Amino acid sequence: MNLILSLMLLIWMISMIIMILASMISKKTLYDREKNSPFECGFDPKGKSRIPFSIQFFLIAVIFLIFDVEIALMFPLILILSISNFMYWSMLTTYFIIILLIGLYYEWKFGALTWLM
Repeated sequence: MNLILSLMLLIWMISMIIMILASMISKKTLYDREKNSPFECGFDPKGKSRIPFSIQFFLIAVIFLIFDVEIALMFPLILILSISNFMYWSMLTTYFIIILLIGLYYEWKFGALTWLM
């Protein structure tokens, strides 16, 4: 018990020394006005709060989130490939990708992917 406690104390001390040294020698001493502001999306936080908001920025952010979640949903499909029936797996994967392509076509058709207005 005493050995475990002393090892835990030693590990804690080593990790604290490493963290203190890393914070002392890190190159984060150069302060940038943009990096120190609370928002990095181009808005001035000290300016007017009721300025017009670009809906295009919002739509692109939503599309990014949709495809980001799609990648997270595809990972389990890859992992269960070896333990599942290949025919059912391929049908499920094809159905999933078709739904995504229909959504992409819908966004494209109604101009959500138009970058220039």
